[in-house]
Amino acid sequence: MRQANRVIRAAAVQIAPDLDSADGTVHKVCEAIAAAAAQGAQLVVFPETFVPYYPYFSFIRPPFEQGPEHLLLYERAVTVPGPVTDAVAAEARRHGIVVVLGVNERDHGSLYNTQLLFDADGALALKRRKITPTYHERMVWGQGDASGLQVVDTAVGRVGALACWEHYNPLARYALMAQHEEIHCAQFPGSMVGQVFADQMEVTIRHHALEAGCFVVNATGWLTDAQIESITPDPSVQKALRGGCCTAIVSPEGKLLAEPLRSGEGMVVADLDMALVTKRKRMMDSVGHYARPELLSLRIDPRPSAPMHTPTPNLNPAEQA
Repeated sequence: MRQANRVIRAAAVQIAPDLDSADGTVHKVCEAIAAAAAQGAQLVVFPETFVPYYPYFSFIRPPFEQGPEHLLLYERAVTVPGPVTDAVAAEARRHGIVVVLGVNERDHGSLYNTQLLFDADGALALKRRKITPTYHERMVWGQGDASGLQVVDTAVGRVGALACWEHYNPLARYALMAQHEEIHCAQFPGSMVGQVFADQMEVTIRHHALEAGCFVVNATGWLTDAQIESITPDPSVQKALRGGCCTAIVSPEGKLLAEPLRSGEGMVVADLDMALVTKRKRMMDSVGHYARPELLSLRIDPRPSAPMHTPTPNLNPAEQA
């Protein structure tokens, strides 16, 4: 069992993608990993579907106008494994740092909102897909399954992840809580909806920290004014692509461990005193002494979904001998 008195330094990155080049975005990821490591970080978290970029076009354009941009996203999307995962794994290994990265994953004819967790040795410890894309996102991504609702052991402890409004699905959060999540990595797109999105986000991540008795490291994306203007020249629509940023790190007591980043590019860094997990759970362990599983419990199907199922043929007695 890990020592409870260890301290982990975490970094949450608020950053703008390169809207013109997937390679350019990956380069920014690698630079940010090195910068986080230079500050002593052992864990670094990036925004939702940061590579190559979040599909902001889907939020402001009607479906019949989305075709060209959607197809371009297919061309730039990430295959797992592939060159992007190789590059990020190499940086994680080089700096001995755990990396949580959001990508648009292409799997043959479909795209998915995927979270990748690389351990400090560069191994891909977790690949999960957002189980239900939100609102406009359903025109872009397919649905994930519960096989990715896992908490994994890493160099920094037991880590889980959810994307954006999955945090409003209490059963998805409980699935991670029941696996004794110590550090939760949250990802949001940022630069959307306005201040209300940021306010709701802060409430959401602080509540999960309290309820789960874990740390939350949350990263949101950022768009520059020039990028917003490149997405839409209409000033009345541009306001839908501003605000909505709250890159932050929260303790198991629901406290902000550093000033959140609400605009611009940058990095929030904080030390996670893992003894606070036990301090919180001593009072309220929602999957232990404060639970009533004989009254209320979660049922989950962890099997990966598949479009085809081939039954295993029954062997005759001679073949079994």
